[in-house]
Amino acid sequence: MKLFHEKLNIVSSHIHSGDYHLGFRKLVDCVLDTQDKAFYKLCIDFADWNESDLRNDAEFVERAFDLIQKLEKATFEIKLDKKPLLVAENVSKVYGRRKFKLGDISISIHEGDVWGLVGENGNGKTTLLRILAKDLKFDQGNLQYQIDENASSDYDLRTKLTYIPQRTPKWYGSLKTNLKFAATHYGIKGEENELIVLMMIIRFGLWKYRNHNWDELSSGYKMRFELARTFLRSPKLLLLDEPLANLDVLAQQLILEDLKNLSQSLSNPLGIILSSQQLFEVEKISDKILFLKNGAPTHLSNANEEEEQLTVLELDILDSRDELNAALERLVGHEIKFNGGTYLVSIPVKNGMNQILQALVNHNIQIRYVRDISQSTRRLFF
Repeated sequence: MKLFHEKLNIVSSHIHSGDYHLGFRKLVDCVLDTQDKAFYKLCIDFADWNESDLRNDAEFVERAFDLIQKLEKATFEIKLDKKPLLVAENVSKVYGRRKFKLGDISISIHEGDVWGLVGENGNGKTTLLRILAKDLKFDQGNLQYQIDENASSDYDLRTKLTYIPQRTPKWYGSLKTNLKFAATHYGIKGEENELIVLMMIIRFGLWKYRNHNWDELSSGYKMRFELARTFLRSPKLLLLDEPLANLDVLAQQLILEDLKNLSQSLSNPLGIILSSQQLFEVEKISDKILFLKNGAPTHLSNANEEEEQLTVLELDILDSRDELNAALERLVGHEIKFNGGTYLVSIPVKNGMNQILQALVNHNIQIRYVRDISQSTRRLFF
């Protein structure tokens, strides 16, 4: 139980530091790890009080540490094997008399992995997700699923293989009622139904909105509802198509952080693939990145190996292109590209950001924005 106690120590650290919101979310993750109804009840009571008018910081800390002490005595099976869930070998699909080809795609997704899928619109991201979700047939290659050893049909397999499209369907009635119905559909009944539904409502920050209808929720909370409904079935492989679309910056960060934490559950780790245009945010939580251009795949790790000695900066300045050229003229092998909004400056040197910045400072170049994208898929777009 060492790993579980380490998670509890992280929770304690956040609460000691006054990061109550983050500490509470991570505490809920620890409760979910136990899969114990008794702890669920304690957590639900805590959440109900935490959202009430009686809440205050001093009592929050007291209640949190009381629950942590109880959790320290919990015992449950921890899954550490990180087994492969899906292996794709040279998967491809051709559309419209060979006008567009997706592939060849070869990836291996394990428990606890988060994959980012990026690329411009129309380059095959949704097509790939639908193929992996078994919604579309592919033309060549091989797909092997090892999600559920007892699955005897596609129906059994897809109870643990979940695809959430960018546009989710409208539902009717209250949020909680819909989640309880979904849980019943997944075979969760009685007291367990109520407890698990409330835990998902808590985990995805929906407590204040549990009695709201679809029309009363923002896009961000509709996505949170979809995630809560999905996690009721304890998925093993989750495929998300543009889950950050129409979300504000804070909501994007919270959703991504939640997904990362839930993927690394000690009792139910899962693999996640998500497509997004929010490159920098997705890259923060992804273990691996797959970039699609004209349907062809590029793994960022492979691109970096091929260009190991390359530094690429994205740069916005107040000065002219001529002044930028003059500032960088002594940097051997440098290249400058303009993409209509910012400059891309590259030099054939690993970790060469300081060299570029020093040259700019020496020539009094006025910098408005600079970012090292040497390890980012953003540089693959140009």
